[in-house]
Amino acid sequence: MGTHQEEDTLLLEDHLLPQTQNCKIYAGDGSVDIKGNPVLKANTGSWKACPFILSTECCERLAYYGIGINLVSYLTKYLHEGNASAATNITTWAGTCYLTPLIGAFLADAYWGRYWTIVAFSTIYFIGMCTLTLSASVPALRPAGCEGSVCPSATPAQNAVFFFGLYLIALGTGGIKPCVSSFGADQFDDTDPTERPKKGSFFNWYYFSINIGALASSTIIVWIQENAGWGIGFGVPTLFMAIAIASFFLGTPLYRFQKPGGSPLTRMCQVLVASFRKRNLTVPTDNTLLYETRDGVSAIDEGSRKLLHSDEFRCLDKAAVISDAELKSGDYCDSWRLCTVTQVEELKRLVQLLPVWATGIVFFAVHAQLPTLSIEQGMTMDTTIGSFNIPAASLSSFNIISVLVCVPIYDRVLVPVAKKITGTERGFSELQRMGIGIFISMLCMLGATLVETKRLELGRELGLVNEGSAVPMSILWLVPQYVLMGAAEVFTCIGQIEFFYDQSPESMRSLCTALALLTTSLGAYLSSFMITVVTSVTGWIPDNLNQGHLDYYFLLLAFLGFLNMVAYLFCSKLYKSKQVC
Repeated sequence: MGTHQEEDTLLLEDHLLPQTQNCKIYAGDGSVDIKGNPVLKANTGSWKACPFILSTECCERLAYYGIGINLVSYLTKYLHEGNASAATNITTWAGTCYLTPLIGAFLADAYWGRYWTIVAFSTIYFIGMCTLTLSASVPALRPAGCEGSVCPSATPAQNAVFFFGLYLIALGTGGIKPCVSSFGADQFDDTDPTERPKKGSFFNWYYFSINIGALASSTIIVWIQENAGWGIGFGVPTLFMAIAIASFFLGTPLYRFQKPGGSPLTRMCQVLVASFRKRNLTVPTDNTLLYETRDGVSAIDEGSRKLLHSDEFRCLDKAAVISDAELKSGDYCDSWRLCTVTQVEELKRLVQLLPVWATGIVFFAVHAQLPTLSIEQGMTMDTTIGSFNIPAASLSSFNIISVLVCVPIYDRVLVPVAKKITGTERGFSELQRMGIGIFISMLCMLGATLVETKRLELGRELGLVNEGSAVPMSILWLVPQYVLMGAAEVFTCIGQIEFFYDQSPESMRSLCTALALLTTSLGAYLSSFMITVVTSVTGWIPDNLNQGHLDYYFLLLAFLGFLNMVAYLFCSKLYKSKQVC
């Protein structure tokens, strides 16, 4: 009897050993190589692949900010546009750059995959950069210089070439923004307990790379544009975009790829239609009676894991109820009548993410004050430090430097300490991390309020209210609010990217990342709306800030930030994390 048991045990071990070995050798999250074959974990992914992705992001951001950060100067001085026209063109273009990620994300999740989406849109991006460089370099493609006070406007053809290149860049960046961060995170196996915690560290260094590119653009590239000419000033960012593409291609043998799962919008519509058709059916109390594929893989695509059933939004579960007719016929193939539990949970997951997503809009509305009203605040202060004059716009460098300093501190100091306290693999949860950033952003606005109150008091004491001249108060008093907002970015912006990647369905990660990026655009629109309303109703933000009450407006934003924090705490408490098989 014992002999037979030993033989059975040996047979069982022989049967399980290859499977166990395969789990260790191959990625357990369905990753494949560029040819579609399972990838060897030892040779691909993790930090081996990330340097190519991070350098791609750094160079691409340098190219983007190299065009955008000083664009107002080119439009006004060389295309001879008015201030209002230039401002409108820039904000419209910037808004488009944060809307086009929805296009790239949809194509990545539904059809092309993240890798080929990045390749395709990088090519469009590069063509746009080359077009822009040519428009600034070829004399026939730009207006002639001013003669005295007479500055000839750009011809329709010259404008067409310039804006064609500019909007090709907007389209190109839309394919890259939602995909690069997700593709980088794909290099870490969610099913591997040693690789999974490294994903949070990747998002930290991803954001660090963005700000390295932004810092180089706001200093070196701007200097080249102002001193060496715009042909070279646009040409250098174009060169870095070429380097970004080359870097991305070089890492191809090391990458892990996730297969696209078809259109997520179609699947969500199928759930809505199927649940409406079965609105009169009763959802069984036993969730195992709901329709789901029998094997361990999701019906959506080979790389996705199944999502476990949740009790929220039970009305949507009707889409997964097997009707008597379907049970009798055995036909379960019509997804417009019958959906899997995983497909239903996809839509539920997106709905559950929306309240947390909405709180990001207010955060970015607060953030939008730094490149706008905070700069105008700085222009009314003493900008001289010894023999140097500090342009108010250069204060953004303190925000970037703050991010570059805070990222290593967070990753190497705060996370290890938090791990010991909380006992979790990431130290802080994504929700905790975002909440801390929202709180810091509120402190930022309180700091801006105190500085502006002091500036106005000093202006009144010196009788500068009606003159509109600068108040003799150092512009360096504004540095703390830029530093605080940089710290807030490290917590909220990076946490947001990580949260939407981690908590979204695996087949919708690019789309959910694009939704996270959309909060930046909506926050800017909210800020513009608030400024327009406050200016017309209260008069707090006049042309002469010495006669206004910008401090009241900053205090209003701080109060709005407080309300947003309360709403965030409520939403995060109700939020339930994704559960997968």
